[in-house]
Amino acid sequence: MSVSDYTETEGLPKADRKPYKPWSYDTASAKLYIPRLTPGQDRWFAAALSDQKGKAPSRLAVFAERPQHKRWELVSVVDPESKKLPDVALDQDGYATAVAANGNKQLAAGADLLRSAVLDNFATGGMNTGTKVFEPTVASKQQIEVHDKTGTRYGDQGTTVFAGAANRYKDAYALKTSDGGALILFSHTHTQTDAVAHSGLQINPGKDDRAWLHGVPRSSIQYTFVCNDAATVPAKAAPSRLIGYSCARTDASGPPVASGWSDRA
Repeated sequence: MSVSDYTETEGLPKADRKPYKPWSYDTASAKLYIPRLTPGQDRWFAAALSDQKGKAPSRLAVFAERPQHKRWELVSVVDPESKKLPDVALDQDGYATAVAANGNKQLAAGADLLRSAVLDNFATGGMNTGTKVFEPTVASKQQIEVHDKTGTRYGDQGTTVFAGAANRYKDAYALKTSDGGALILFSHTHTQTDAVAHSGLQINPGKDDRAWLHGVPRSSIQYTFVCNDAATVPAKAAPSRLIGYSCARTDASGPPVASGWSDRA
């Protein structure tokens, strides 16, 4: 359970809370991608994991050392759309090769461009850079569908606008793949702002919003989402492939409607 899941659950009545089920993975079937790192480089490794014993890995995760916390931490988790995971290149000793996620002239795109394209998928349906940077995949189509369907769900009663937001998690991790390209894992943050079309209308928060909005009707609501993304990038000038992403709501806020509502009502 993530911090956002915990916050969301705490806002629900006990009768509506689902039993907590800790996420774990089968160490016997885990496939580790440990890069050779030079002295002074941040220490990290990626892993292909399965949450069930005997099942093939279906989840990509990154673990990074956090010296300030004196421990290793799970910093990224993505479930790729395909069961066939990217073919990470390994040397004769079984080590992976870490490559620069940004400013790498050997790759068609870097993490910053990928992040911008993902944000464009949500904000415009990929009209500016999303469909230029990425070839169509299940993951990229899902992001565009979120823009298209969510943006029109209120009809003439309201609006929904997506936008990029300040991103606390700027670290990106890249491993060389057997075709000379790279697997890049990165994060992004975006907002979704819902607003009524005119006074006299209100947005009633759902039960999953209660932790942040307390069930108070609002004239507009801005949700914040933090997401992990994974993409494969070719070495030549060609579109990249967004192979998976996962998002969690981390905040929601907005002005209450002008009424006599109170916490005691």
